Amino acid sequence: MSVHALIARMAGDACDAARVLRGTPSTVKNAALAAMADLMTARCGDIIEANSRDLDRASASGLSSAMLDRLTISERTVSEMARGIREVAALPDPVGAVTGMWKRPNGLTVGKVRIPLGVIGFIYESRPNVTADAAALCVKSGNAVILKGGSEALHSNLVIGEVLKEALVRADLPPQAVQVVPVAEREAVRVLLTLEDRIDLIIPRGGEGLIRFVAANSRIPVLKHYKGVCHVFVDESADPAMASDICFNAKVQRPGVCNAMEAMLVHEKAAGGFLPSMLRRFLEAGVEIRGCPETCKWEPGIRPAGESDWGEEFLSLILAVKVVGGIDEALDHIERYGSRHTEAIVTSDYARSRRFVEEVDASVVLVNASTRFNDGSQLGLGAEIGISTTKLHAYGPMGLEELTTTKFTVFGDGQIRP
Repeated sequence: MSVHALIARMAGDACDAARVLRGTPSTVKNAALAAMADLMTARCGDIIEANSRDLDRASASGLSSAMLDRLTISERTVSEMARGIREVAALPDPVGAVTGMWKRPNGLTVGKVRIPLGVIGFIYESRPNVTADAAALCVKSGNAVILKGGSEALHSNLVIGEVLKEALVRADLPPQAVQVVPVAEREAVRVLLTLEDRIDLIIPRGGEGLIRFVAANSRIPVLKHYKGVCHVFVDESADPAMASDICFNAKVQRPGVCNAMEAMLVHEKAAGGFLPSMLRRFLEAGVEIRGCPETCKWEPGIRPAGESDWGEEFLSLILAVKVVGGIDEALDHIERYGSRHTEAIVTSDYARSRRFVEEVDASVVLVNASTRFNDGSQLGLGAEIGISTTKLHAYGPMGLEELTTTKFTVFGDGQIRP
């Protein structure tokens, strides 16, 4: 079978499954999720074995350390996948929720109710644990999903897909509700992006190159997230110890992810009491600092920052640091170089914190907390299918509610339009 025929058939099967899912009670969907979590744990060995094959091939091909980190599955990863699925099962089902109801003068009762989107095409790189997250979220929200992972994670994704399908069968739901594309060819993505009559939404998750390719070639609406150029602004009123811990966590805890801090902005009045010890702490942790001229004065050997460093998503232990004259300059810098992903301020000044929250255009804005909290599970959404930096129809982490839309319902007793 050709790649085109394969993907077209999968999309047709997904449409049939979506029709079943949109009328499936929460209890049945939750039973399917419980089976997914149980089977994920039971088949942990199979998943890790498949993942080792992917890791061997990826390492031999020279995949970066950041990408290898995203690709790796351990027993802990499998346990976290199972826990994430159970967390989704425990969340309220958004499908069927009435978001508004009103009566018209002619007696018609008009309402708005949440419904599934339909069929979702999910295109992603590395991170095979995302396969389980996406499937759980889509099933719970009543959507069928076609999962196209990267070639580097093909074996891992196929085994995880088998587990998910088996769970659906156990719950008497169509296994075609969750389908993993079984081929590595990029042609599969091109075909997927043309099936606008069968797929309702495309969600890409990965590097900027992948997302721009999808956005440029899709006939289907795309929820985009190009990159995460995240800032922390250390205000003059910030507690130095708090600011140090927040900035260190935001950069070092896991540097290869989209919500890691890529640039630190420091108020010029805070620089003397904060930067010397903060820079040393970063350097001792192996962070390469690329600083503005003022930053370079505080620590010998710091690499001067170039213009390209300010808007760069390093995804590694590299950090751009700039001393700014105040909140106005910080806001201007973020507006110019930020990516609408995650921005944070450390301050004890209430007025500045409110101004930062109101004026910064980002999917998540934090006060006195690490950028690493822009994550569905950390924000109480359960697992997430991605973080949208566009505003239609979702902005920020996409949980269950973001995988639904609303339709109008109208109840009458014989009214006709005059």
